[in-house]
Amino acid sequence: KQSGSLKRKLQSPHGNPPVKRKCKLSINTFRKGATEADRREEGSSSQKTAPKKQLTDKQNESQKNKPFIKTSSLFKNNPDIPEIHRKEVRQVQENVFTTDSFSLLDLHPHLISTINTVLNICSMTSVQKQTIPVLLQGRDALVRSQTGSGKTLAYGIPLVQSLQGMESKIQRSDGPYALVLVPTRELALQSFDTIQKLLKPFTWIVPGVLMGGEKRKSEKARLRKGINILISTPGRLVDHIRSTQCIHFRRTQWLIIDEADRILDLGFEKDVAVILNALNAERETRQNVLLSATLTEGVTRLADISLNDPVSISIADEIQKVPEPAAQTDRKASSSSNCMEQENFAVPETLQQYVMMVPSKLRLVTLAAFILQKCKFEKRHKMIIFFSSCEQVEFYHELLAKVLSGGPESEQPGRSPLSSVSLHFLRLHGDMEQEERTEVFQEFLKSKTGILLCTDVAARGLDLPQVTWIVQYNAPASPAEYIHRIGRTARIGCRGSSLLVLAPSEAEYVSLLASHKINVSELKMEKVLATLMKDDRFKVHRPGSKKSCGKSPQEVRERATVLQTKFEDLVHSSKGTVQWAKKALQSFLCAYTTYPRELKHIFHIKSLHLGHVAKSFGLRDAPQNLTALPAAGSKRKTKPKPKR
Repeated sequence: KQSGSLKRKLQSPHGNPPVKRKCKLSINTFRKGATEADRREEGSSSQKTAPKKQLTDKQNESQKNKPFIKTSSLFKNNPDIPEIHRKEVRQVQENVFTTDSFSLLDLHPHLISTINTVLNICSMTSVQKQTIPVLLQGRDALVRSQTGSGKTLAYGIPLVQSLQGMESKIQRSDGPYALVLVPTRELALQSFDTIQKLLKPFTWIVPGVLMGGEKRKSEKARLRKGINILISTPGRLVDHIRSTQCIHFRRTQWLIIDEADRILDLGFEKDVAVILNALNAERETRQNVLLSATLTEGVTRLADISLNDPVSISIADEIQKVPEPAAQTDRKASSSSNCMEQENFAVPETLQQYVMMVPSKLRLVTLAAFILQKCKFEKRHKMIIFFSSCEQVEFYHELLAKVLSGGPESEQPGRSPLSSVSLHFLRLHGDMEQEERTEVFQEFLKSKTGILLCTDVAARGLDLPQVTWIVQYNAPASPAEYIHRIGRTARIGCRGSSLLVLAPSEAEYVSLLASHKINVSELKMEKVLATLMKDDRFKVHRPGSKKSCGKSPQEVRERATVLQTKFEDLVHSSKGTVQWAKKALQSFLCAYTTYPRELKHIFHIKSLHLGHVAKSFGLRDAPQNLTALPAAGSKRKTKPKPKR
C-alpha cells in the first residue's frame, strides 16, 4: 500500500486537474501514465496538428538522421511559467561602513595594532561602531544586524580589551572568563580563529573550542589545563557540563550567544537553558550579549531570560532601550505567521538577487547550465548551492562532478584552455564526519574558485571569502532563512549575487519575499540554457550537417536533452545508482512536506508532478517503490535532534 502523502491528483500549475485524468492516482498508476504519455508523444508526433511551418522533405530527412535519444519529451507537457506580478519595494538598507577608526576607541595600543596589521582592518563597520562602546561600558546588549556586517569583531574586540586589562593577570588555570555559544562546528572554528588573532599580543589569555565530532578525551585534557575564552556548540558543552568534573564557571564574566536565532532553530533551546542554569549556579553577575541577523519570537524570549537591562542595537534603527518584558509579552502573543508577515530584513546594497522559474523536469539541466555559465564560461566564480537534505547534497555532488567536470578527456593535449577549465565540486552537510567537514570547510575557505554543495549547515555566520554566487536550489522554509543563505555573499561591502530556483507552482514565494522588503529580479531559464551552445560535449552530431549558427531555440533544446541523457545514463548505469537517486528523491519529498503551515499554499506535496520531479534526479520514470526504501533524512524536520 502506498503512502498517503505520496498519493495525489495530477494538477496543472493553476491547480485544475487535466481533463483526461480525474481519478486519484497512486505512484504505480502515475508512473504508467507518465511513461505512456511520453511514448505517445514520441510515436504520434506525425499525427498531431501541423506545426506553424510545414517540414520540408530535407528537414524530414534530417529528422530521420537525428540520433536516437533515450530521454523523451524533456520540453513537452511542462506547466506554463507564470508572469511574476510583484510591486517594487524599497529594501531596508544598512550602512555597513563608517569612516571611524578603531583608534578613536579607548583600546590597548597593541590591540589596535593587531586589528590594523593582522586583520588588515582600518575602519569600523556600523555594528562595530555602535556595539563596542556599549560593551566596553559593561552593559548587556541585544545586537541585530545584517549578515556579513562584522558582528564577531563587535563582541570580540571589547571582550579581549576587557580581559587583558584585568587587575590580576589572568592565569590559564583560572578556567573560563568568557563563554561564546555558536550554532555550528564550522562557525565555532571560524570564531576561534578570529579570537586567536585578536589575542596575538596577549599570549597569557588562552582561547579554546569544544564541538561535536572531536574526541571528548582530548577536550577534557584541554579543559583540565585551562581555557580562558571557551567557544562551543551548545550540545557539546552540555555533554561536558554533565560528564566532565573539571569544567567550572566560577570566574565566567562574559556570556556571548552568537547567531541566537539559528541556535534556537536547531533545537538547542533546552541545551541553552541547561547552560544558563549551570552559569547562574556558580556566578550570578556577568555581562551577556545576544547577536542575530533576525529578531524572532524565540530570540526575544531568550533575551528575557538571559539579558539584564540590555541596550538594543539595531543598525537599521537608532539605539534604543529594549522594551520592558510586559511589552514583550504582547509581541509573543502574536502568532508565528504574523512574525513571518511583518519582519523586514536588511540586505547588503552590493547584493543582486534573482529568481528563476523552472519546471520540475528541467531543474537538473538548468542548474548544470548555470554552473557551466558562471564557473566555466564567465570569469572564475566561487559558488555555494543550497539543498534541503544531506542525501541530495551527496547525490548531486557525485552526479554533477562526473558529468560536468569533463572527465579525463578534458586533460588531453591540444584542447582549448576554455574547454579544459576544470570544475571543482565540494560538499558539506551534517552527516559528514567532523574531520572531513573541517577539511572541506578549510579547502573552500582558501580556494579562489569552486562549487560548494551544502545544506543549511553553511547558512549561518560563516565568512567565506570571495563567494560570488549563492544558488538556492530548494527554497528555504522562511524569509529569515533566505536572508541567512544569501548572506554568505556580498559580505563587508563586497559584491555578490544570489539565485532562487522556483517551480511554477511556487511563484507566490516571490510575493512573500516582497512583503518583507526583499526585491528579486527574474532571470529567464532560456537564457541560462543557451549557455549549452558553448559546450560541444552536448552537441547533436548529424551526418552531413552544416555548422550551427546562432542560438536556435531548437538546438538549445536538443543540447539540453543530450545533457539530460548523460545524467540519466549515469544514474541508470547500475542498480545501486538508481537506488541512490530514489533515496535522494525521497529525501527531497520528505523535506517538502515539512514547510511550515503558513507556506503550505505555496509548497504543497500535491502540487508536485512526481514523474517530472523524478527527471530532475536523472530517473526516467516515476519510482514505484519509494515507501519501500529506507527512510531518508531531511534537514528541515520540525524540531530535529541536532547533530553536534
